[in-house]
Amino acid sequence: MTEILQTPKLVVIFGGSGFVGRHVVRALAKRGYRIRVACRRPDLAGHLQPLGNVGQIQPVQANLRVRWSVDQAVIGADHVINLVGILHESGRQKFRTVHEFGARAVAEAARSVGAGLTHVSAIGADINSESAYARTKALGEKAVLETVKDAVILRPSINFGPEDGFFNRFAAMARYSPVLPLIGGGATKFQPVYVDDVAEAAARSVEGAVEGGKIYELGGPSVLTFKECMQELLAVIDRDRLLVPVPWWAADIQASILGLMPNPLLTRDQVAQLRSDNVVSDLATRDGRTLAGLGIQPQSLATILPTYLWRFRAAGQFQRKPAG
Repeated sequence: MTEILQTPKLVVIFGGSGFVGRHVVRALAKRGYRIRVACRRPDLAGHLQPLGNVGQIQPVQANLRVRWSVDQAVIGADHVINLVGILHESGRQKFRTVHEFGARAVAEAARSVGAGLTHVSAIGADINSESAYARTKALGEKAVLETVKDAVILRPSINFGPEDGFFNRFAAMARYSPVLPLIGGGATKFQPVYVDDVAEAAARSVEGAVEGGKIYELGGPSVLTFKECMQELLAVIDRDRLLVPVPWWAADIQASILGLMPNPLLTRDQVAQLRSDNVVSDLATRDGRTLAGLGIQPQSLATILPTYLWRFRAAGQFQRKPAG
């Protein structure tokens, strides 16, 4: 009897060309899925195609502000993942447009084709937050669950990995600056999570191994203050820098100025975010809505940071610490 080969399922990933996206694409490609990456600039997504076999990964043009492009992107999809998010507003890219209206558009499009949905939000999403970023992230979650009741929502803490915008940015700053700022004194708590662990959680949701209709909070094995994150970073790159506390009022003034730049180093909304801890809640831990609850062993900062921050050492990978 002739064996009938089944066509692999199609996963559409909005925002798949970004930092988290490339790791999600890799995790799904290893599992054999067909992947359609919906992004604003598919001509800049060529770095994704070597992550899979020939023809397995297809970038297409889509913009969450243009509804017909979202509908076109999900045609034939078995599962949809929304990774789109912005850290600051620019031009027509507004928090509410991207995080709320965009999330609803993707959810409605997924529902229209009968596809499963995974929505990646952020720890700290809070409809009552002073931060517009955190408020609109919460509104986006609400829109998704109203539209697709069995959607999986993932809330990672700050992501770290080879292309991250947090540790790489401060390590680059430490190359030339004798000081590193500690916003609000550096007491804000984080639970940094390895981007590959987040990607694994997303891939398992596509497989159907993650119960829908719930919000999962993804954090690493350790809770660190902002100051401890900087100390860990400096130890890895073997540089001695002065950590200077910056009071909230001074950070607001600096952010008001820096926020005027095209790609700001700091905005007032980000200062507002830093006033709240960014860690997995006790309730999520008790309910098993964490990486451990999904059967994923989270990787630690100490294990991963040296694999990509070595380039910020004075002598790069060849730098050796004195014995003793």
